[in-house]
Amino acid sequence: MKETREGSPPPEGFPSAPRATGARRPLNVLQMLHRTPLSSGSREQMLEAAQGLAARGHSAVVLTRSDAEVARRCATLGIPFLPLKLRHALDVGSMKRLASVVAETGVDVVHVHCGVSLGVALGAAALGARFALVANRATSFRPRQILIQALRSTRVHRVVATSRQIREVLLATAKLPPEKVVVVPGSVDLGRFDPAAARPRRARQALGVPESARLIGHVGVREWKGWKHALAALAAVRTAIPEAHLLLVGCVSEKQRSAVHELVREVSLAEQVTVTLATKELPDLLAACDVVVDPSWAGTAVSGVVREAMALSRPVVATNVGGNADLVEDGVSGFLVPPRDVPTLAAAVVRVLRDGELASRLGTAARSRVRSEFSMEMRAIRLETVYRAALAESDEFLGKGGSTAPNRQQ
Repeated sequence: MKETREGSPPPEGFPSAPRATGARRPLNVLQMLHRTPLSSGSREQMLEAAQGLAARGHSAVVLTRSDAEVARRCATLGIPFLPLKLRHALDVGSMKRLASVVAETGVDVVHVHCGVSLGVALGAAALGARFALVANRATSFRPRQILIQALRSTRVHRVVATSRQIREVLLATAKLPPEKVVVVPGSVDLGRFDPAAARPRRARQALGVPESARLIGHVGVREWKGWKHALAALAAVRTAIPEAHLLLVGCVSEKQRSAVHELVREVSLAEQVTVTLATKELPDLLAACDVVVDPSWAGTAVSGVVREAMALSRPVVATNVGGNADLVEDGVSGFLVPPRDVPTLAAAVVRVLRDGELASRLGTAARSRVRSEFSMEMRAIRLETVYRAALAESDEFLGKGGSTAPNRQQ
Protein backbone atom coordinates (compact mmCIF):
# COMPACT_ATOMS: atom_id res chain seq x y z
CA MET A 1 0.00 0.00 0.00
CA LYS A 2 1.35 3.39 -0.94
CA GLU A 3 1.50 6.18 1.58
CA THR A 4 -0.33 9.40 0.74
CA ARG A 5 0.91 12.94 0.74
CA GLU A 6 -0.32 15.16 3.52
CA GLY A 7 -3.52 16.88 2.38
CA SER A 8 -4.45 14.18 -0.14
CA PRO A 9 -7.45 11.84 0.25
CA PRO A 10 -7.04 8.92 2.65
CA PRO A 11 -5.51 5.76 1.18
CA GLU A 12 -7.55 2.98 -0.30
CA GLY A 13 -8.88 0.79 2.49
CA PHE A 14 -9.38 3.63 4.97
CA PRO A 15 -13.04 3.27 6.05
CA SER A 16 -15.45 6.09 5.27
CA ALA A 17 -18.60 4.63 6.82
CA PRO A 18 -19.46 2.21 9.62
CA ARG A 19 -19.77 -1.46 8.71
CA ALA A 20 -22.59 -2.07 11.15
CA THR A 21 -24.74 -0.37 13.74
CA GLY A 22 -25.26 -1.24 17.36
CA ALA A 23 -23.12 -1.38 20.45
CA ARG A 24 -20.84 -4.16 19.21
CA ARG A 25 -20.15 -2.89 15.71
CA PRO A 26 -16.54 -2.89 14.45
CA LEU A 27 -14.59 0.21 15.40
CA ASN A 28 -12.56 2.59 13.26
CA VAL A 29 -9.37 3.23 15.24
CA LEU A 30 -6.42 5.47 14.42
CA GLN A 31 -3.09 4.62 16.08
CA MET A 32 -0.93 7.76 16.24
CA LEU A 33 2.77 8.28 17.03
CA HIS A 34 5.03 11.10 15.86
CA ARG A 35 8.55 9.59 16.13
CA THR A 36 9.32 6.10 14.90
CA PRO A 37 13.02 5.24 15.32
CA LEU A 38 13.97 1.60 15.00
CA SER A 39 14.86 1.49 18.70
CA SER A 40 11.41 2.69 19.76
CA GLY A 41 9.29 0.20 21.65
CA SER A 42 6.33 2.53 21.13
CA ARG A 43 6.58 1.97 17.38
CA GLU A 44 6.29 -1.79 17.74
CA GLN A 45 3.44 -1.53 20.22
CA MET A 46 1.54 0.83 17.94
CA LEU A 47 1.94 -1.54 14.99
CA GLU A 48 1.02 -4.57 17.07
CA ALA A 49 -2.10 -2.82 18.38
CA ALA A 50 -3.19 -2.05 14.82
CA GLN A 51 -2.45 -5.60 13.71
CA GLY A 52 -4.32 -7.16 16.62
CA LEU A 53 -7.36 -4.93 16.16
CA ALA A 54 -7.50 -5.62 12.43
CA ALA A 55 -7.39 -9.36 13.13
CA ARG A 56 -10.51 -8.90 15.29
CA GLY A 57 -12.41 -7.22 12.47
CA HIS A 58 -11.85 -3.58 13.37
CA SER A 59 -10.56 -0.93 10.98
CA ALA A 60 -7.10 0.06 12.20
CA VAL A 61 -5.05 2.85 10.65
CA VAL A 62 -1.51 3.96 11.51
CA LEU A 63 -0.60 7.66 11.44
CA THR A 64 2.98 8.86 11.96
CA ARG A 65 5.46 11.23 10.41
CA SER A 66 6.40 10.14 6.91
CA ASP A 67 8.45 6.98 7.44
CA ALA A 68 9.33 4.53 4.67
CA GLU A 69 9.94 1.61 7.05
CA VAL A 70 6.61 2.08 8.86
CA ALA A 71 4.84 2.43 5.51
CA ARG A 72 6.47 -0.81 4.33
CA ARG A 73 5.51 -2.65 7.51
CA CYS A 74 1.93 -1.41 7.23
CA ALA A 75 1.75 -2.51 3.60
CA THR A 76 3.01 -5.96 4.56
CA LEU A 77 0.39 -6.20 7.31
CA GLY A 78 -2.40 -4.82 5.09
CA ILE A 79 -2.93 -1.84 7.40
CA PRO A 80 -3.54 1.63 5.95
CA PHE A 81 -0.85 4.21 6.68
CA LEU A 82 -1.24 7.99 6.76
CA PRO A 83 1.71 10.38 7.03
CA LEU A 84 1.30 13.60 8.98
CA LYS A 85 3.95 16.23 9.62
CA LEU A 86 3.49 16.31 13.42
CA ARG A 87 6.18 18.97 13.85
CA HIS A 88 5.31 19.55 17.50
CA ALA A 89 2.39 19.38 19.94
CA LEU A 90 1.00 22.74 18.76
CA ASP A 91 1.26 22.05 15.02
CA VAL A 92 -1.95 23.70 13.78
CA GLY A 93 -1.55 22.31 10.27
CA SER A 94 -1.46 18.75 11.61
CA MET A 95 -4.43 19.49 13.87
CA LYS A 96 -6.49 20.64 10.88
CA ARG A 97 -5.43 17.66 8.79
CA LEU A 98 -6.33 15.23 11.56
CA ALA A 99 -9.70 16.90 12.05
CA SER A 100 -10.30 16.59 8.30
CA VAL A 101 -9.39 12.90 8.30
CA VAL A 102 -11.75 12.23 11.19
CA ALA A 103 -14.61 14.08 9.48
CA GLU A 104 -14.03 12.36 6.13
CA THR A 105 -13.59 8.82 7.35
CA GLY A 106 -15.58 8.41 10.54
CA VAL A 107 -12.81 7.63 13.01
CA ASP A 108 -14.27 6.40 16.30
CA VAL A 109 -11.12 6.37 18.43
CA VAL A 110 -7.76 8.10 18.23
CA HIS A 111 -5.17 6.25 20.33
CA VAL A 112 -2.08 8.41 20.83
CA HIS A 113 1.28 7.02 21.90
CA CYS A 114 3.26 10.19 22.68
CA GLY A 115 2.96 13.76 23.91
CA VAL A 116 3.20 15.38 20.48
CA SER A 117 0.40 13.17 19.15
CA LEU A 118 -1.69 13.96 22.23
CA GLY A 119 -1.29 17.70 21.69
CA VAL A 120 -2.27 17.46 18.03
CA ALA A 121 -5.25 15.23 18.82
CA LEU A 122 -6.49 17.65 21.48
CA GLY A 123 -6.13 20.46 18.97
CA ALA A 124 -8.18 18.54 16.39
CA ALA A 125 -10.88 17.98 19.00
CA ALA A 126 -10.87 21.69 19.84
CA LEU A 127 -11.40 22.39 16.14
CA GLY A 128 -14.60 20.33 16.26
CA ALA A 129 -13.46 16.82 15.36
CA ARG A 130 -15.50 14.23 17.21
CA PHE A 131 -13.82 11.07 18.43
CA ALA A 132 -12.94 9.27 21.63
CA LEU A 133 -9.38 10.03 22.66
CA VAL A 134 -7.20 7.43 24.39
CA ALA A 135 -3.68 8.33 25.55
CA ASN A 136 -0.92 5.78 26.14
CA ARG A 137 1.62 5.99 29.00
CA ALA A 138 4.46 3.47 28.86
CA THR A 139 7.01 4.86 31.30
CA SER A 140 6.95 5.07 35.08
CA PHE A 141 8.83 8.38 35.20
CA ARG A 142 6.84 11.22 36.76
CA PRO A 143 5.04 13.01 33.91
CA ARG A 144 5.86 16.64 33.21
CA GLN A 145 3.34 19.22 34.28
CA ILE A 146 2.35 20.04 30.71
CA LEU A 147 1.53 16.38 30.10
CA ILE A 148 -0.41 16.19 33.36
CA GLN A 149 -2.56 19.13 32.24
CA ALA A 150 -3.19 17.46 28.88
CA LEU A 151 -4.19 14.16 30.48
CA ARG A 152 -6.60 15.99 32.79
CA SER A 153 -8.51 17.35 29.79
CA THR A 154 -12.12 16.20 29.55
CA ARG A 155 -11.39 15.46 25.90
CA VAL A 156 -9.08 12.62 27.00
CA HIS A 157 -11.52 9.81 27.76
CA ARG A 158 -9.12 7.08 28.87
CA VAL A 159 -5.44 6.78 29.74
CA VAL A 160 -3.83 3.39 29.07
CA ALA A 161 -1.04 2.59 31.53
CA THR A 162 1.09 -0.34 30.44
CA SER A 163 1.74 -1.52 34.01
CA ARG A 164 0.19 -1.24 37.44
CA GLN A 165 3.06 0.90 38.69
CA ILE A 166 2.55 3.41 35.87
CA ARG A 167 -1.12 3.64 36.80
CA GLU A 168 -0.16 4.32 40.42
CA VAL A 169 2.26 7.06 39.34
CA LEU A 170 -0.42 8.70 37.19
CA LEU A 171 -3.01 8.58 39.95
CA ALA A 172 -0.56 10.05 42.47
CA THR A 173 0.91 12.79 40.28
CA ALA A 174 -1.80 13.72 37.79
CA LYS A 175 -4.68 13.17 40.25
CA LEU A 176 -6.76 11.55 37.53
CA PRO A 177 -10.04 9.82 38.36
CA PRO A 178 -9.24 6.13 39.00
CA GLU A 179 -11.76 4.97 36.41
CA LYS A 180 -10.00 7.03 33.74
CA VAL A 181 -6.69 5.13 34.01
CA VAL A 182 -6.70 1.49 32.94
CA VAL A 183 -3.90 -1.05 32.73
CA VAL A 184 -3.30 -2.72 29.37
CA PRO A 185 0.17 -4.26 29.15
CA GLY A 186 2.07 -4.43 25.90
CA SER A 187 1.99 -7.45 23.65
CA VAL A 188 4.27 -9.72 21.67
CA ASP A 189 3.89 -10.78 18.07
CA LEU A 190 4.18 -14.52 18.69
CA GLY A 191 4.61 -15.15 14.98
CA ARG A 192 7.57 -12.82 14.70
CA PHE A 193 9.11 -13.94 18.00
CA ASP A 194 8.74 -17.66 17.34
CA PRO A 195 11.56 -19.94 18.53
CA ALA A 196 10.86 -22.33 15.65
CA ALA A 197 11.39 -19.57 13.08
CA ALA A 198 14.38 -17.83 14.69
CA ARG A 199 17.91 -18.23 13.29
CA PRO A 200 20.24 -18.06 16.29
CA ARG A 201 23.24 -19.65 14.58
CA ARG A 202 23.06 -17.17 11.72
CA ALA A 203 22.89 -14.31 14.24
CA ARG A 204 25.98 -15.52 16.07
CA GLN A 205 27.89 -15.90 12.84
CA ALA A 206 26.95 -12.35 11.80
CA LEU A 207 28.10 -11.03 15.17
CA GLY A 208 31.31 -13.04 15.19
CA VAL A 209 30.33 -14.71 18.47
CA PRO A 210 31.59 -18.30 18.72
CA GLU A 211 29.07 -21.08 19.24
CA SER A 212 30.87 -22.06 22.45
CA ALA A 213 30.24 -18.65 24.06
CA ARG A 214 27.58 -18.44 26.77
CA LEU A 215 25.81 -15.37 25.47
CA ILE A 216 24.14 -12.87 27.80
CA GLY A 217 21.88 -10.46 25.91
CA HIS A 218 20.83 -6.95 26.88
CA VAL A 219 18.85 -4.48 24.73
CA GLY A 220 18.70 -0.73 25.29
CA VAL A 221 21.87 1.31 25.68
CA ARG A 222 20.46 4.06 27.86
CA GLU A 223 21.62 4.93 31.36
CA TRP A 224 18.43 3.95 33.15
CA LYS A 225 18.29 0.68 31.22
CA GLY A 226 21.20 -0.48 33.38
CA TRP A 227 23.60 -1.56 30.65
CA LYS A 228 26.56 -0.57 32.81
CA HIS A 229 25.28 -2.92 35.50
CA ALA A 230 25.11 -5.68 32.91
CA LEU A 231 28.72 -4.93 32.00
CA ALA A 232 29.78 -5.00 35.65
CA ALA A 233 27.91 -8.29 36.15
CA LEU A 234 29.79 -9.83 33.22
CA ALA A 235 33.08 -9.50 35.07
CA ALA A 236 31.61 -11.37 38.04
CA VAL A 237 29.94 -14.02 35.85
CA ARG A 238 33.20 -14.77 34.06
CA THR A 239 34.88 -15.80 37.31
CA ALA A 240 32.44 -18.73 37.38
CA ILE A 241 31.85 -19.16 33.64
CA PRO A 242 34.91 -18.01 31.64
CA GLU A 243 33.15 -18.44 28.28
CA ALA A 244 30.47 -15.87 29.20
CA HIS A 245 30.04 -13.14 26.56
CA LEU A 246 27.84 -10.01 26.69
CA LEU A 247 25.79 -8.70 23.77
CA LEU A 248 24.69 -5.06 24.06
CA VAL A 249 22.05 -4.18 21.46
CA GLY A 250 20.51 -0.83 20.65
CA CYS A 251 23.02 1.98 20.26
CA VAL A 252 21.29 4.82 18.42
CA SER A 253 24.41 5.99 16.56
CA GLU A 254 27.98 5.04 15.71
CA LYS A 255 29.12 7.78 18.07
CA GLN A 256 27.32 6.13 20.96
CA ARG A 257 28.64 2.71 20.00
CA SER A 258 32.19 4.05 19.95
CA ALA A 259 31.70 5.51 23.43
CA VAL A 260 30.44 2.17 24.72
CA HIS A 261 33.41 0.38 23.13
CA GLU A 262 35.75 2.81 24.87
CA LEU A 263 34.27 2.00 28.28
CA VAL A 264 34.42 -1.73 27.54
CA ARG A 265 38.12 -1.41 26.72
CA GLU A 266 38.74 0.49 29.95
CA VAL A 267 37.45 -2.48 31.98
CA SER A 268 39.49 -4.94 29.86
CA LEU A 269 36.47 -6.75 28.39
CA ALA A 270 36.83 -5.78 24.73
CA GLU A 271 37.06 -9.41 23.57
CA GLN A 272 34.09 -10.50 25.68
CA VAL A 273 31.54 -7.83 24.68
CA THR A 274 29.77 -7.23 21.37
CA VAL A 275 27.97 -3.91 20.82
CA THR A 276 25.46 -3.31 18.02
CA LEU A 277 23.21 -0.57 16.72
CA ALA A 278 19.42 -0.90 16.92
CA THR A 279 18.29 -3.58 14.49
CA LYS A 280 15.16 -5.16 13.07
CA GLU A 281 16.85 -8.58 13.40
CA LEU A 282 16.03 -8.66 17.09
CA PRO A 283 14.24 -12.06 17.10
CA ASP A 284 17.37 -13.80 15.81
CA LEU A 285 19.65 -11.94 18.22
CA LEU A 286 17.53 -12.73 21.26
CA ALA A 287 17.19 -16.36 20.21
CA ALA A 288 20.99 -16.57 20.01
CA CYS A 289 21.29 -15.69 23.72
CA ASP A 290 21.57 -18.24 26.50
CA VAL A 291 19.99 -15.74 28.88
CA VAL A 292 18.51 -12.26 28.40
CA VAL A 293 18.84 -9.63 31.14
CA ASP A 294 17.03 -6.38 31.87
CA PRO A 295 18.91 -4.50 34.62
CA SER A 296 16.74 -1.36 34.33
CA TRP A 297 16.59 0.72 37.50
CA ALA A 298 13.94 3.27 36.48
CA GLY A 299 11.38 4.20 33.89
CA THR A 300 10.47 0.77 32.62
CA ALA A 301 6.93 -0.49 32.19
CA VAL A 302 6.46 -4.17 31.33
CA SER A 303 9.74 -4.63 29.50
CA GLY A 304 9.20 -5.24 25.80
CA VAL A 305 12.55 -6.96 25.41
CA VAL A 306 11.81 -9.31 28.29
CA ARG A 307 8.42 -10.15 26.73
CA GLU A 308 10.07 -10.87 23.40
CA ALA A 309 12.82 -12.99 24.92
CA MET A 310 10.21 -14.97 26.86
CA ALA A 311 8.22 -15.49 23.66
CA LEU A 312 11.38 -17.03 22.19
CA SER A 313 11.58 -19.42 25.18
CA ARG A 314 14.72 -17.71 26.48
CA PRO A 315 15.33 -17.62 30.25
CA VAL A 316 15.32 -14.05 31.57
CA VAL A 317 16.72 -12.18 34.56
CA ALA A 318 15.08 -8.79 35.16
CA THR A 319 15.13 -6.21 37.91
CA ASN A 320 12.02 -5.94 40.03
CA VAL A 321 11.09 -2.44 38.85
CA GLY A 322 8.22 -0.98 36.86
CA GLY A 323 5.92 -3.66 35.53
CA ASN A 324 8.44 -6.49 35.34
CA ALA A 325 6.74 -8.23 38.26
CA ASP A 326 3.51 -8.18 36.22
CA LEU A 327 5.33 -10.20 33.58
CA VAL A 328 7.95 -12.42 35.22
CA GLU A 329 6.90 -14.92 37.87
CA ASP A 330 10.05 -15.10 39.97
CA GLY A 331 11.53 -18.58 39.88
CA VAL A 332 8.86 -19.84 37.47
CA SER A 333 9.16 -17.94 34.19
CA GLY A 334 12.38 -16.10 34.99
CA PHE A 335 14.19 -14.42 37.87
CA LEU A 336 13.59 -11.01 39.43
CA VAL A 337 16.48 -9.26 41.18
CA PRO A 338 16.80 -5.92 43.00
CA PRO A 339 17.82 -2.92 40.86
CA ARG A 340 21.47 -1.82 40.89
CA ASP A 341 22.44 -5.03 42.72
CA VAL A 342 25.25 -6.33 40.52
CA PRO A 343 26.22 -9.34 42.70
CA THR A 344 22.64 -10.65 42.78
CA LEU A 345 22.22 -10.06 39.04
CA ALA A 346 25.46 -11.93 38.35
CA ALA A 347 24.50 -14.80 40.66
CA ALA A 348 21.14 -15.26 38.90
CA VAL A 349 22.83 -15.29 35.49
CA VAL A 350 25.39 -17.84 36.68
CA ARG A 351 22.61 -20.02 38.04
CA VAL A 352 20.85 -20.07 34.68
CA LEU A 353 24.01 -20.67 32.67
CA ARG A 354 25.14 -23.51 34.91
CA ASP A 355 21.84 -25.39 35.00
CA GLY A 356 20.59 -26.37 31.55
CA GLU A 357 17.50 -28.08 32.94
CA LEU A 358 16.55 -24.96 34.87
CA ALA A 359 17.11 -22.76 31.83
CA SER A 360 14.90 -25.00 29.71
CA ARG A 361 12.15 -25.06 32.33
CA LEU A 362 12.20 -21.27 32.70
CA GLY A 363 12.13 -20.80 28.92
CA THR A 364 9.16 -23.12 28.45
CA ALA A 365 7.20 -21.42 31.23
CA ALA A 366 8.16 -18.01 29.84
CA ARG A 367 6.62 -18.63 26.40
CA SER A 368 3.52 -20.12 28.00
CA ARG A 369 3.18 -17.03 30.20
CA VAL A 370 3.47 -14.66 27.25
CA ARG A 371 1.09 -16.70 25.09
CA SER A 372 -1.66 -16.67 27.73
CA GLU A 373 -1.41 -13.07 28.95
CA PHE A 374 0.64 -10.92 26.55
CA SER A 375 -0.35 -11.95 23.03
CA MET A 376 -1.51 -9.43 20.44
CA GLU A 377 -4.97 -11.00 20.56
CA MET A 378 -5.24 -10.55 24.33
CA ARG A 379 -4.09 -6.94 24.08
CA ALA A 380 -6.56 -6.23 21.27
CA ILE A 381 -9.41 -7.62 23.37
CA ARG A 382 -8.41 -5.38 26.28
CA LEU A 383 -8.02 -2.34 24.05
CA GLU A 384 -11.41 -2.94 22.46
CA THR A 385 -12.97 -2.82 25.93
CA VAL A 386 -11.14 0.44 26.68
CA TYR A 387 -12.20 1.99 23.37
CA ARG A 388 -15.87 1.16 23.87
CA ALA A 389 -15.79 2.60 27.37
CA ALA A 390 -14.13 5.76 26.01
CA LEU A 391 -16.80 6.06 23.33
CA ALA A 392 -19.55 5.67 25.90
CA GLU A 393 -18.13 8.61 27.86
CA SER A 394 -17.58 10.90 24.91
CA ASP A 395 -20.14 13.74 25.03
CA GLU A 396 -20.05 14.05 21.25
CA PHE A 397 -20.57 10.33 20.76
CA LEU A 398 -23.54 10.21 23.13
CA GLY A 399 -25.01 13.38 21.67
CA LYS A 400 -25.03 11.86 18.18
CA GLY A 401 -26.57 8.61 19.31
CA GLY A 402 -23.51 6.60 18.43
CA SER A 403 -21.94 8.63 15.64
CA THR A 404 -18.52 10.22 15.96
CA ALA A 405 -18.40 12.07 12.64
CA PRO A 406 -20.89 14.59 11.19
CA ASN A 407 -21.17 12.77 7.85
CA ARG A 408 -21.45 9.30 9.40
CA GLN A 409 -24.35 7.18 8.16
CA GLN A 410 -26.78 6.09 10.88
